[in-house]
Amino acid sequence: MDFLNALVMLTNFIIIPATTYGAQLALGALGVTLIYSILRFSNFAHGDTMALGTVVTIGITALFQSWGITLGPLPTALLALPFAIIVTSLVMIGTDQVVYKFYRAKKAAPIVFVMASLGVMFMTNGVIRFLAGVKDINFTDGERFLIQARAFKEWSGLDQPLALRTTQALTVVVAVIVVAWLFWFLNRTRTGKSMRAYSDNEDLALLSGINPNRVVMVTWLIVGILTTTAGVLYGLDKSYSPFTYFQLLLPTFAAAIVGGLGSPLGAIAGGFVVAYSEVVVTYVWRAVAGYVLPDSLQPEGLLQLLSTDYKIAVSFTILVIVLLFKPTGIFKGQSV
Repeated sequence: MDFLNALVMLTNFIIIPATTYGAQLALGALGVTLIYSILRFSNFAHGDTMALGTVVTIGITALFQSWGITLGPLPTALLALPFAIIVTSLVMIGTDQVVYKFYRAKKAAPIVFVMASLGVMFMTNGVIRFLAGVKDINFTDGERFLIQARAFKEWSGLDQPLALRTTQALTVVVAVIVVAWLFWFLNRTRTGKSMRAYSDNEDLALLSGINPNRVVMVTWLIVGILTTTAGVLYGLDKSYSPFTYFQLLLPTFAAAIVGGLGSPLGAIAGGFVVAYSEVVVTYVWRAVAGYVLPDSLQPEGLLQLLSTDYKIAVSFTILVIVLLFKPTGIFKGQSV
């Protein structure tokens, strides 16, 4: 019975939160790796683009709710998500035309694109704060739990409860659908194959008749889908806060680099590596140890390596270790 209680605790506080967070990071890291592979620069405006998509979703969700339009047990934000993707993608394409296209024509060095993306980041962040303010926004509605803690305790007879929020299950389901669609698009469609060819060898792709402007536009469209979906899922699972989304930039980049910058499979793997590392290192293990250890070995402390306030330090540490000892990442930076 003690083993089952410990297993439920691990599921409730490690497996479910880390899997949910990992799915969100994986979607964000896929956007990072696509931009790096195809447009060949690191987009530091990525976190604020996620915030932009979330803010647009919040606004459209509020509009739908004022009209009495909901999804019943599911969050109304799912209805708003396609419209937010369109708006965010158009903003990204417009930014590319105004900012990045000029530097592509000049064949500027990648560092120039990075510095330009920093400018876009600060501008986007300012616009978002002007539109949505700086306070946390909770825009989740519908049924809150799929599995309620009290009902699970009554059913199982265990001391430890198990709860599964609707947003957690929804995150995993939506992430699987989006990732499956992305891999199908890249491997089965003509446009996807053109993007892969452009990523492998730009000069050869141009000689083959591939339109670079079309590749760039489609890349931003896909990144708009990934960033908006990742941002909205994160906001539904927790809440919206502009500063939190700014902080998401580090674990998102860490996930992409850990997996192998330029590798979609690596981005997914890296997302879960970073997520599980953050959750495991900042979790208080005392209660679990109390179930599995004999009385003579019961711990006196919390058995917590780092406070949750320092969770971002875990991503930074992982990033530094990977860059020092295996800079190519898990999948060795394979191309799209």
